[in-house]
Amino acid sequence: MSDLPVNLNIAYLAQGTIRLKTGLEPARTLESVYGNTIRERAVRAQQKHSWKAGGDADGSPFSGAMVWGKAAVNQHVPLAVTSICGGREAGGLIYSFESGGLCALLEVQQLGAEEKRLWNDNRTRIRHVTVSRDRGDLAFSILHENNTANLGVKLHGEGGVKELTEGDSFDTAPRWVPGGGRKLVFQSAGIGRNRAGHFLAIGPFGIQLLDADAGEMTTLLEDPQYDYLAPQMLPDGSLLYIRRPYSGRERLHPWRILKDTLLMPFRLLYAVFQYLNFFSAMYTGRKLTSSGGAKAREMDLKQMMVWGNLVRSQQPGRPDEESADLVPASWQLFRRSPQGAEKALAAGVLAYDINDQGQILYTNGNVIFLLHPDGRRERLLAERMIEQVFFVPG
Repeated sequence: MSDLPVNLNIAYLAQGTIRLKTGLEPARTLESVYGNTIRERAVRAQQKHSWKAGGDADGSPFSGAMVWGKAAVNQHVPLAVTSICGGREAGGLIYSFESGGLCALLEVQQLGAEEKRLWNDNRTRIRHVTVSRDRGDLAFSILHENNTANLGVKLHGEGGVKELTEGDSFDTAPRWVPGGGRKLVFQSAGIGRNRAGHFLAIGPFGIQLLDADAGEMTTLLEDPQYDYLAPQMLPDGSLLYIRRPYSGRERLHPWRILKDTLLMPFRLLYAVFQYLNFFSAMYTGRKLTSSGGAKAREMDLKQMMVWGNLVRSQQPGRPDEESADLVPASWQLFRRSPQGAEKALAAGVLAYDINDQGQILYTNGNVIFLLHPDGRRERLLAERMIEQVFFVPG
């Protein structure tokens, strides 16, 4: 495993936390000052009102909220970083953050020495934030409760957020196009619903080009057999993207239908058992079963939601093994020239980034690699459940 050059810094998102590796130093977790402030406020509020869970005025420990399990409320406040990108200046990062119903955009400067809140809201959920190095404008996807997602922007110097796309689609993973004007490339998929309007499936992702100034949209790539993901346009007009086979609707197999029918009573009993297991853990602190343990936790670590799909580890290997891909080799990174010629650059790619020197940083979900313009590949580090990777501007 090689170390980064001294002047090269990278950041990656793993299990809801920002990890930062600078040169020869080992990777470290970048703590959110704003997130810690939110947690401290919530804990103080819980402590202030803790008398409500302490029983009635007669002091009986079995009365009031204790009977209803409120005394077992966990004071831990969930905090999660939902996306990251390289910042506007050297040593900078921008990330989106969620805690309960709160979402915020924050900017980190000087490799974590300073942090500034750019925006926050109690109703909006943001993913895949990206910044224009030329103008400082931010773009991202906004998730809605009806399972749709639209592109949103926050223009530099303005306080509000506005949506650029609409409709029954899932628009996400935007990237600013280099050059003049406000143009974005992004992945977009239609949403299938039944007659009652309930969500059924997401169609294949294609790549769209949006000219925000002119209000025009152009389809760059689409194919019913493939998903085209995470597009990024280079200054010479080339397009980078991840291509994977589309697996929207599974075919109905007679044997699978028969198997599901026979197993239905057992699955129903299992569901009832898990329901009772939950209440046993809440009120007594003990589960009805002691099975699972470290092995069960290991399986939980090997799956996460990425690009609208639940992905699971394809190999049983450890994360320090190069073969421990979280995604299969069919997830390929391609480069498409302005003339339309395609070239596969790497296989088993979950996320990637490219810098001004043409170096490509990519991950298979458990390992991060550095791909040089001459095709030489370096293995940088291994860590579980890596969701996004980015170069930190130098």
